[in-house]
This record gives sequence, structure tokens and C-alpha cells, in this order.
Amino acid sequence: MTADYFDQATVYLHAGTGGDGMATMRREKFVPRGGPDGGDGGRGGHIYLQADASINTLLQFREKVRFEATNGSNGGTARRHGADGHDVVIKVPLGTQVHATIDGASYTIDLVAQGQRLMAARGGKGGLGNLHFTTATQQAPRIAELGEPGQKLELKLELKLLADVGLVGFPNAGKSSLIAAVSAARPKIASYPFTTLQPNLGVVAYGDDTFVIADIPGLVEGAHRGVGLGHSFLRHIERTRVLLHVIDIAAVDTRDPWEDYQRINDELIRYRPELAQRPQIIVLNKTDLPDAEIFLAEYLERFKGEGRPVYVVSAASRSGLEPLVREIVAVMATQPVLIDKTPRNETLEWPIPVQDEYKFTIESTRHGYRVHGRRIERLVSMTNFAQSESLARLQRVFEATGISAELIKHGIEIGQTVYVEKAALTWTEEFVP
Repeated sequence: MTADYFDQATVYLHAGTGGDGMATMRREKFVPRGGPDGGDGGRGGHIYLQADASINTLLQFREKVRFEATNGSNGGTARRHGADGHDVVIKVPLGTQVHATIDGASYTIDLVAQGQRLMAARGGKGGLGNLHFTTATQQAPRIAELGEPGQKLELKLELKLLADVGLVGFPNAGKSSLIAAVSAARPKIASYPFTTLQPNLGVVAYGDDTFVIADIPGLVEGAHRGVGLGHSFLRHIERTRVLLHVIDIAAVDTRDPWEDYQRINDELIRYRPELAQRPQIIVLNKTDLPDAEIFLAEYLERFKGEGRPVYVVSAASRSGLEPLVREIVAVMATQPVLIDKTPRNETLEWPIPVQDEYKFTIESTRHGYRVHGRRIERLVSMTNFAQSESLARLQRVFEATGISAELIKHGIEIGQTVYVEKAALTWTEEFVP
């Protein structure tokens, strides 16, 4: 990994907490018994990741890795609803894979289309005001919910560039010169190994067709184990539709062209066996150099015997390039499209299985019992224990959902502690059905 190219990052997200509901009573002249008028809290801000074609690295996350959305505002009197927190939108390159672990399960989302969004961290719901707790027997409830905490997540970001064509080959095979010759890309070019230390992207236009070509940094033996540039850049080959295997047929670095070809293919197969099935075009480059004719005479027929298209070119003199580009277009026409160039205004969410909201489990702990369950955990996190009516409501929920009965089956005794999320509740007679 170089100082100016990042294709992996870890970020930490904290969505906004919902605003608290308000427990107030209407107080106006000439309006006796005004009743409850507490408004609801606003929603906490969400955090989104959004694919942006103008970005091609994760460099921004070298400086900033923590992102927070603002909290929702509290509800007000006269049924006023609190303002929602401001959402945060983090832009990432096309081809970014987002990995997260939520409730012990692993999830991966691919952002591959311009404008595509992932709701990465959800803001908490606003707490309900006392207006919602009016019943036939309780006309003046003094109870309101706290705002739900915003979601906290650690995400692993992994960039796998989206390109139609990937150039592979040993260092100094002439890949950078080739991409410069066929596209508008202007990579750094020099006659020494590892000139390219980051992928370069170029757009090639041929008639009515255009395609994206990626100059993948030179591979060395052991790349599949991380040797040399290794895994840092092999991942960028995974999504290409066609591979151009560029070979220095003039043997400028005194390496054997045929052995180079065999070694690179071996590395690709060791990294991902399915890469052996990817269409591959053999490009014998540097034919403008003096020794090229000697090696061509020796190896050309052997390369043709591989059953793959073989093209003899010189990126430096631009000879043989048009037939090569024409072949690339023809091969791509037989392959599925990987790059979605159409803007897609859609928002993805983590594919978390729908669970029974009332489902819960109980485990014994050293000092009591812990209750797990989506609904009860959310309810406890939004309970204002400073309000006696809120505690009474929670006790009723324990009874109605069967939690109290199940705790009694487990042998709970008066005075023991029941843990739900961060709350520690003392088991009292009020919890007993």
C-alpha cells in the first residue's frame, strides 16, 4: 500500500439518538382539564454510504474514521414534534464492499452503481410524548419515552475497482505504456520495475463502444500469499470481465517471456481459481525493441497454442493497437456487464432477517438473569426510570410478554437483578404476575 492510495479502511459510525418525548399537560386559560399535550421526540440522524464515480480510493479515511449524526430534538408542549437529527452522507468509490457484524451475524453490501446508497447506521426513533399513553382509566398520564439510542457500528470497507478490462503481467512489462496508448490515462511511466504502485484507470472509446481499463500493478511470484504488492491489488482483478496478459516479448529484464506467462497465470489461479475461466487476451508487447524478433520467432507459435487470442503490439510506437482494441470489444460482448453506468437512486439496508418482536431469551448470570430480545431491549432503552408510571408500564410489559413467568420458572427471587441492555432492574413483587 502506498501513501497516496487506500483500498481498505475501517470506520466507526454512531447514528443520532432520538429526541425524548415530552410529558406535559395543557395549561390554557378558559380550557379546564386540558389533558396531555406532550409532543414526540424527533428521529436521530441516519448515516449513509453513497457510491460516487468521481472517487477512486478510500484515501479520505486516512484522516477521518469516526462519523456521528446529530440527535433528534426533544418533543415540546402543545403537541410539538421535535426536529429530526441531520443525516450524514459519506461518499465512497464505486466497487466498495461494506462489511459489518450485527447481532453476531456478518453482512456484506456491494455499492456498484452511481448514486446507490446504504443506510449504514440507523438513527434512533423519537420517544413518544404522554399524549400517546391516554387510556379510559388514565386521562392524565405523566409518562413519556426517552429517545431510542442511535445504532453504533464498526464497518470494514474494501475497494474492488470496477473495470471492464484488467491488465496483468510482471513489473515493467509495459502495462502503463499500453493503457496510456489506448486511453486518455496518463500513468507514471519509466523503465524500472514497480513504476506503477497504484491502479490506474482509463476509458477507451472505439466506435460507439467505451470501456474502462485498469492498469493493475505488476505481480510477482508469491503474490497470492501477499508477496510484493500481493493481495493489496489482486482484489482489483476479481471484477474485470476480460484480462489482458501483457508480456515483455523483448525480454528487457532478461526474464523468459514464456516463464513469465506461466508464473502470472499460476499466481492468478492460486489467488482465485475461477480467474482461470476469465477470458484472457495475450499481448506480446515491446516489439519495437531489437531483441523482440528473436523471441517472437521462438515463442509466438507456443503462445498461439494456448487457445487464447494473441496480439503482437508496441505500445511505444502504437503499432497493432487497433486490432487489439477491436478484439477486446468483441470479447466483452460475450461477457456479462459488471459496471452499472446508469445512476441508481436506491437505498439499500442491511438484510437482517425479520424476527418476532416479542421473542426473548433468558440466561443466568453471576448476579441474576439477563433478558435478550429486540422489543424488550428497545423498550428498556427508551424507558425513563425517573417516572414511576414508566416503571409500572415496564412491569406490565414483563407480564404481558411472558418474561415475568419465564423468570419465575428460572427460579428468580425477590431482590435479584434482571439485566436488559444497559439497565439493571431489581426484581420486586410488582414484577410478579
